[in-house]
Amino acid sequence: MAEMNAELKAHLEGGLTTVAHAWSITRKDGVVLGFTDHDRDLSFDGIRFRADTGLSALALSQSTGLSVDNTEALGALSDLAIREDEIEQGRFDDAEVRAWLVNWQDVSQRWMQFRGTIGELRRADGGFQAELRGLTETLNQPLGRVYQKPCTAVLGDKACGFDLSAPGFSIELPIEGLSQSRVFRWAGFGGFETGWFARGRMEVLSGAAAGLWGMVKQDRFEGNDRVIELWEAVRAPLAAGDIVRVIAGCDKRSETCRLKFANLVNFQGFPDVPGEDWMLAVPKSTGTNSGGSLR
Repeated sequence: MAEMNAELKAHLEGGLTTVAHAWSITRKDGVVLGFTDHDRDLSFDGIRFRADTGLSALALSQSTGLSVDNTEALGALSDLAIREDEIEQGRFDDAEVRAWLVNWQDVSQRWMQFRGTIGELRRADGGFQAELRGLTETLNQPLGRVYQKPCTAVLGDKACGFDLSAPGFSIELPIEGLSQSRVFRWAGFGGFETGWFARGRMEVLSGAAAGLWGMVKQDRFEGNDRVIELWEAVRAPLAAGDIVRVIAGCDKRSETCRLKFANLVNFQGFPDVPGEDWMLAVPKSTGTNSGGSLR
């Protein structure tokens, strides 16, 4: 973390201190929330840190080296701060968290003690408990290439390089029919072959669920109606007329990358890797044993 402010250090060494803790949470959708354990609101860095939210944090785990510094935050759910429905919708998943020790008489005297993200978040008895993961948490993630037949890239990411805004690979339209917040139905939604959006994404652009998205399980026709079904229901109210964006899907095969997206040059899989049966096979005197297709 940042080096302690010289004025704050002198204040702490003076014996009589006027310090408090302040936390900010920055969600993926850009919403910023501020909290403090002081009895009055504080403001700095363009953030208002509210004193009436009931949020507190356990002792910060500070260590040297590359170990992960984790802590936890405890708080009460309220309509004005952290709401239960927003937690259920996943709006706080991987949100950035920053924590300061601050002189509440002069907020320019402050020290950032912690910076990381929200990990596991649990709800109980009208409150919540959030695991805070330090910056070194990313060191726990595996790196490097995986040798497998399917593509390891996510459609549209840096490794894939495909432009999903290209014509014919996404469409924005209002919701017409809706069932269980995961089955969507349109009349006259043509121009795309059956299954074009399977394994793709549906993003909600307006309404109470704006900013949420789901993975497409099935894309099919039922009579003249086009039906798109998600794997999981959108965890927020949806209504007819809300605008959604449906994005084409990819099944990770080299044939799909070549024929559907014309992007084989960026294919991140290894389609010619032999299967496990061939690699474990023993020599034999009859037939072929090349690992090639049996069809």
